[in-house]
Amino acid sequence: MPAFLVQFAQSHDEFRLPEFLSLAKLEKVKVTYDEKDYKLDNPFFKVQLDCKEDAQKLVKRAILIKHIFELWGEGSNYDQVHKQVKEETKDRWNDYMTCSFRFTVSAFGSTITYKEQLDIINSFSYLGFEGPIDMKNPDVKFHVLADYGAEHGTERDAPIYIYMGILVATGSRDLVNLYNLKKRKYLGTTSMDAELSLVMANQALAAPGKIVYDPFVGTGSFLFTCAHFGAFTMGSDIDGRQIRGKGKSGVKTNIEQYNLQGRVLDALVFDICHNPWRSQQWLDAIVTDPPYGVRAGAKKLGRNDGKELALRSYDGVPMHTREDYYPPTKPYEMSEVLTDLLNFAAEHLLLGGRLVYWLPTIVDEYSNMDVPQHPCMTLISNSEQNFGLWSRRLITMEKIKDWSKKDEAIVEQTIVSDSDKAEIMEKGQEDPKRPGHFLFREKYFNFGH
Repeated sequence: MPAFLVQFAQSHDEFRLPEFLSLAKLEKVKVTYDEKDYKLDNPFFKVQLDCKEDAQKLVKRAILIKHIFELWGEGSNYDQVHKQVKEETKDRWNDYMTCSFRFTVSAFGSTITYKEQLDIINSFSYLGFEGPIDMKNPDVKFHVLADYGAEHGTERDAPIYIYMGILVATGSRDLVNLYNLKKRKYLGTTSMDAELSLVMANQALAAPGKIVYDPFVGTGSFLFTCAHFGAFTMGSDIDGRQIRGKGKSGVKTNIEQYNLQGRVLDALVFDICHNPWRSQQWLDAIVTDPPYGVRAGAKKLGRNDGKELALRSYDGVPMHTREDYYPPTKPYEMSEVLTDLLNFAAEHLLLGGRLVYWLPTIVDEYSNMDVPQHPCMTLISNSEQNFGLWSRRLITMEKIKDWSKKDEAIVEQTIVSDSDKAEIMEKGQEDPKRPGHFLFREKYFNFGH
């Protein structure tokens, strides 16, 4: 299989490989690679693909990939690169003999002077191309990429590794600017960063003809990015105020801004614990950011424990029959949210469907055992976005077997009384048996105290 070089963006390092592998599955592209070739602190990743067409399909909608190159030569010095180019690619030279071309030299972890760049380019003169040099729109773009290493403060006179190849395709990082929150007409406190929203859409395998659902839709960030890739999207929330917005601004405003009226089906108001869906297996993906009580409180329908049911009326009309009636709600603990989310996904996803969601954790208390499990679901990836004392993890799961009523989510229950919460927070008690998301909201607001 021909060798190709992937150049990742230098952001969200832990998310790059999961997105890459998700796109390979989505596009049905066979990828082989050596695991030791992938490093979080390095943007270059060597893979084997069947052909250039597969490389183009693989990165055409990638967010965390800058470019993919057909690899012609590599080595720890330029002599090794030239030797490989001469010995292994000579049969390809004639294909580009009369094409317009351009050479680009770039470095990772250092800079290369203009004179050095010219010297490097001229060292490939033996290729003997006869076509015109076109710096703006050439038929073929040759790249030399010098890797000086990622150690901060380390200066090197020479690169530790060098690649030479032809640019095959470029990713879709321009979409990050298109969906930039600063340009969005309607925002809320829970609106998700555009780059991560797009990555989640790729993790969910959003594509034309698929149905993607967000059960905690808020201001609808995931509806737009999944719909951009062709999926039909819909969402729901227990609180319709964020969906409706204020005045003329709301979720519909953003749908019109991105011209997605034909793909975003609707955003509904109901409690996910008391949902109206009758069908069991009908969703291709669930993409969501569950409420964990920091920017928006987590609530579900019901009365607080110990509060008795009382029939109330207004002007002789029972309150619960009025059009403006809002049923009572009570706090929705994190473990309950996760249990309900996984059970809902296992019941309503199609086989092979994906659940992509965020799990907040306290960094020092997290372990891999904290990730909720379900007998119908398998873990695909677990990527951390670290904020110092706390982090959130993007969990991607896939449905692998049909759901039955006996199948239940395996989530560490963390429901405690208010008095117990206060005691735990006051004494700073830590229990290794508790998951990293235990009392997340209380600990988040207690940082620094």
